[in-house]
Amino acid sequence: MKKEIKFEEALERLAEINEKLESEEISLDDSIKLFKEGLELSKLCQKKLDEAKLEIEKVEIDWIGG
Repeated sequence: MKKEIKFEEALERLAEINEKLESEEISLDDSIKLFKEGLELSKLCQKKLDEAKLEIEKVEIDWIGG
């Protein structure tokens, strides 16, 4: 089972991947692996942002209604 990583950790890793893909001489296979990892991290970040948005909306509804 994969360890759940925090949003900030995922963003930091995405930045590292982006830097490697833009600046380093890496093989095509390694580029594809990094690209796939980046896509997964991107999905994870979007999921966490969506969850945070829902949580904020719930708090706002409770505050307005309460």
